[in-house]
Amino acid sequence: MKFPRNTKPVLWGAASGALVLAIVGFAWGGWMTASTASKQVAAAAHDSHVMALAPICAERFRTDTDAAMKLGELRTASRWDRPRIIEAGGWATMAGDKSPDSDVARACARILSATPTPKA
Repeated sequence: MKFPRNTKPVLWGAASGALVLAIVGFAWGGWMTASTASKQVAAAAHDSHVMALAPICAERFRTDTDAAMKLGELRTASRWDRPRIIEAGGWATMAGDKSPDSDVARACARILSATPTPKA
């Protein structure tokens, strides 16, 4: 069987085009593998979980009997110690959980640090 003379260059051109298309698609076109998509979905779900629970944590903190004093302690603590204070107080441990969520505690501490000091 004889192929036309230009068959080999056409096949090389098609293979090169497919390679360039794949590189451009994955690098700049927004294409992704299934595992990358799964990781992004899991990260988005965790972020929404934290965003939903952080205000609950902050409200639990504010309704504590010594909230004003503890808010002062929280504000004087270093930025790195604030989530540990929230975790130790139990405000970042949600119903059904056995331990506090450190990401919720971090977001809760950010919310509480930005809250204006209550007037007596």
